Amino acid sequence: MESSRRQIEVMANLLGSNDVQAEVNRAHFRKHHCLAINVMGSPGAGKTSLLEKSLPHLCADLQVGVIEGDIFTSKDADRIAVYQVPVIQINTGGDCHLDSKMISKVLPEFDWKAMDLMVIENVGNLVCPADFDLGEAFRVIVLSIVEGDDKPAKYPVIFRNAKAVVLNKMDLEALTDVNMENMKHDILAINPDIQIFEVSCRNGNGLQAWISWLSQEVKGYQENMI
Repeated sequence: MESSRRQIEVMANLLGSNDVQAEVNRAHFRKHHCLAINVMGSPGAGKTSLLEKSLPHLCADLQVGVIEGDIFTSKDADRIAVYQVPVIQINTGGDCHLDSKMISKVLPEFDWKAMDLMVIENVGNLVCPADFDLGEAFRVIVLSIVEGDDKPAKYPVIFRNAKAVVLNKMDLEALTDVNMENMKHDILAINPDIQIFEVSCRNGNGLQAWISWLSQEVKGYQENMI
């Protein structure tokens, strides 16, 4: 029992310290009128693919930076660098999530004079990242429909605090037994205010609605900063 109590205390201290730094990060983004979003989802859900498809459109009007989180390798950052945007890779070395202190260490690497949007792609996981505020304005979940329509109900915490969910790989719907109505029902039962986008990063269907929404979120954020 004593060991369990100590574990709870350590976790509480860890989250408390993380939240303090997250507020410092959030103040940094606000100071520079830069909308920061935390993109989360399972490995293979299509988080990086969504960025690859979105960046050419977003960068036509916005200055975008990207922070890539992964346990090992720079593969995701290498993919994003092709789009000529500033990108920093954070390797956690085993941790299943990014934390606010990791983010704070790389912020000086960016030129903030004209940054409009900072996209933080978290480590692939539907559990751990949900507990760690990075200082973002809001969270976006990328969920591959082939993961199954039961995932929102099984992992409600990550959906509860998100502003949008991108349901990816819609081009594979006919090849699965996923029940889209059940999936969306469960998502909205957890978070009635969440925005749902059905997309296919493979063929581009649905992407424009997502990109337009995100662009408007950037505009609205910056107008509120004036």
